[in-house]
Amino acid sequence: MIMPRGEPLLLPANPVFIVASLVAGLALNMLPLGRIVWTPDILMVLLVFWSVHQPLRVGMGVAFMLGLCMDVSDSALLGQHALAYTVVSFGAIAIHRRLLWFSGPAQALQVLPLFALAHAIELLLRMAFGGIFPGLWSFLAPVLEALMWPLASWVLLAPQRRPPDADQNRPL
Repeated sequence: MIMPRGEPLLLPANPVFIVASLVAGLALNMLPLGRIVWTPDILMVLLVFWSVHQPLRVGMGVAFMLGLCMDVSDSALLGQHALAYTVVSFGAIAIHRRLLWFSGPAQALQVLPLFALAHAIELLLRMAFGGIFPGLWSFLAPVLEALMWPLASWVLLAPQRRPPDADQNRPL
C-alpha cells in the first residue's frame, strides 16, 4: 500500500502488545461502574482499532470470544455482546483500507456509525428479550467512543513509531 504523504513508516505491531491491550480493555469493561448507561465500551474501541490496523491478527473470531466473555461478565443475554462485537469487527475489516487514508478526527467520524450500530444491536436484543429501555443517555456512548478514537490511535500506535536501531547501511 502506498503511504499517505508525510506519514512515517510504522514498525510491525508486537502480538504481545495487542493481546495485552485487549486484556486490559476487557478488564476495564468488567469494572463495576454502577451500571452507568453512557459509559463507552473500551473493549469495542480496541477491537475496532486492531481490526483496522491488524485485520489478520484480530478478527471476528477474537471479537466473538471477547463478546462471550463480556456477556458472562455482565450477566447479559448470552451472545448479545458477541454478536455486536462480531458485527463491528466485520465492519471495521470491511472499511480498514479506506479508513487509514483519513486523519484521526476524520477516522472518528467514519467509525461512529460502527459504534452506533453495535449499541443498536445490543439495545434491540435486550429489548426483544424483555429488557427495559435504558434511556436516552445510552445514545451518548457511541459518541464518546468516537471521541476516544484519536486518543486510542495515538496511544496504541506509539510503540510502533519508535525509531529502529540506527544503521549506516540502511536508509530507513
